[in-house]
Amino acid sequence: MVTAAPVVEATGITKQFGSTVALRDAAIRIDQGQTHALVGRNGAGKSTLVSILTGLQPPDAGEVRFGGEPAPRLADRDAWRQRVACVYQKSTIIPELTVAENLFLNRHDHGRGGLINWKTVHSRARELLDTWSVDVDVRTPARELDVEQRQFVEIARALSFGARFIILDEPTAQLDAAAINRLFARINDLQRQGVTFLFISHHLQEIYGICDMVTVFRDAQHILTAAVDELPRAELVGAMTGEAAAEVGGDRRGPSADAVDVLKVDDMSLPGAYDDVSFRIRAGEIVGLAGAASSGRIEIAETVVGLRAAASGTVEIAGTRPRPGSVPAALKAGVGFVPQDRHHQGLVPEMSIADNGTLTIPERLGPSGFIDGRRRDHFATTMIENLAIKTPGPELPVSGLSGGNQQKVVMARALANDPDLLVLINPTAGVDVRSKEFLLGKVEEIAESGTGVLIASDELDDLRLCDRVLVVFQGRVVGETARGWHDHQLVAAMEGVDLDVR
Repeated sequence: MVTAAPVVEATGITKQFGSTVALRDAAIRIDQGQTHALVGRNGAGKSTLVSILTGLQPPDAGEVRFGGEPAPRLADRDAWRQRVACVYQKSTIIPELTVAENLFLNRHDHGRGGLINWKTVHSRARELLDTWSVDVDVRTPARELDVEQRQFVEIARALSFGARFIILDEPTAQLDAAAINRLFARINDLQRQGVTFLFISHHLQEIYGICDMVTVFRDAQHILTAAVDELPRAELVGAMTGEAAAEVGGDRRGPSADAVDVLKVDDMSLPGAYDDVSFRIRAGEIVGLAGAASSGRIEIAETVVGLRAAASGTVEIAGTRPRPGSVPAALKAGVGFVPQDRHHQGLVPEMSIADNGTLTIPERLGPSGFIDGRRRDHFATTMIENLAIKTPGPELPVSGLSGGNQQKVVMARALANDPDLLVLINPTAGVDVRSKEFLLGKVEEIAESGTGVLIASDELDDLRLCDRVLVVFQGRVVGETARGWHDHQLVAAMEGVDLDVR
């Protein structure tokens, strides 16, 4: 009996960016007609593998084969489109064009004089969508499609090139439960017609609902591949997190028994992001918001600091209810804030360390809105010493600092107004190990001084400091975990997995 060649097989894949190893001797094999899951924590190497499987970049070592044949040359984009397509979480549909124009972009039928034959284009588009059971009017402007319709149009477009291997990157992130069920039904239909899927998701319960096989990556390496119905959920989570299951939490004293609330969130909702969220943080307490990227944890934290305005509910900071959706009001109420992306939200690159670190406290630097340079630099020098920022002086532009030192400047600014509440989103993202340890140690020190801390993160190291962790899943706080959790327990809760279900 001759065994059919896999739809795609990658072996010995290694990819390095500078000193960072994104993939190390990684491998994956996906057979005809499967829906094959690829899972792993952030930084596991999933995105790098997808870019190699779609021909966007070459591996440093290793080989990719489609149907047993070597992958095309990177420059031969048509050949890649005939073999593989990726439907990304962020749509590649052009909003200003119609559905038909998106389906056959740069492939329009031309009539006499080189003019586009729109009648033929629309006819071909309707035929294509009918073939794959996509119920969308081909003349509709793409901007009028909902997320679900855009995904189906992108899948149909990929299939029109001849590809029968589709990568779905977080396809359910922006879908409600009914739309997810419809997506899964379409995947099953297409699977029966010979289409193969690689399904990437942070929601492990979806893996058990739709996938045949699952591959786990961790720390840039392939860990296991197994049939989904033969892999207990606890083992899947264990493969993602490693063997670490020791209790965490250290010997931090935590808030005093009579500590007052510095943050009160009551019945807060924002459609499409989170719903009916309520919690408290006391002075000196560190509370985590744990969840996957699309869970709503980031939006909750951004609402607390005024970057977003909730549709309903209230936020009270140190006894004050700041105006919703106002960062200045939140700062005045006593918030310090480290945003999730220091490059786009946290720093002005060509401004000095001194200017970046004091942006939130101009009133302390001089009278009537005028800044006293000596007072600013004195404040910045103290900040540099307290945060151990490696720099020749406060006048250096922050663009000249390493990532870890840039993050320290963002932290310094968050602390500049002596906040009652410090809100941190992914506070150690993109920093080296020593900077991470320093920053988390500083957070612990700040809490010991009586400041309440909210950490919104999916990184376990960020959450180890917390006195308790609130788990956010699909926009709701679904659980609370006290200090002493195990890695696999928290990850399972974040992914919506019940470890007691096989």
